[in-house]
Amino acid sequence: MDMPSIVNMYFDADSRNDADALLKTLAIEGVVEDENARHQGIVAIREWWLAAKKATQYRVEPVESTVDGDKALVRARVSGQFPGSPVMLTHAFTIKDDRIVRLEIRS
Repeated sequence: MDMPSIVNMYFDADSRNDADALLKTLAIEGVVEDENARHQGIVAIREWWLAAKKATQYRVEPVESTVDGDKALVRARVSGQFPGSPVMLTHAFTIKDDRIVRLEIRS
């Protein structure tokens, strides 16, 4: 699948439940938008990610990717302990200086 290496690293860290490795893929002031909430900065993103993992024990399986310049769109099957599982979600990444500066997760 055609994904920037930093996006591959993000999904790999997520699948291993490795918060430290996942956070290394993000810019220090990076932004994640998920479920109508905005999380900015490493501390806030760590709290969001740990809470989501604990609450839903989710797993992400990328199935399709497109890259256009500094943007990468990844469609992924997300399954876990939540109503409607599994679901297909789009992960929209913006990359700058080999770090994820923005991630928007949407249906």
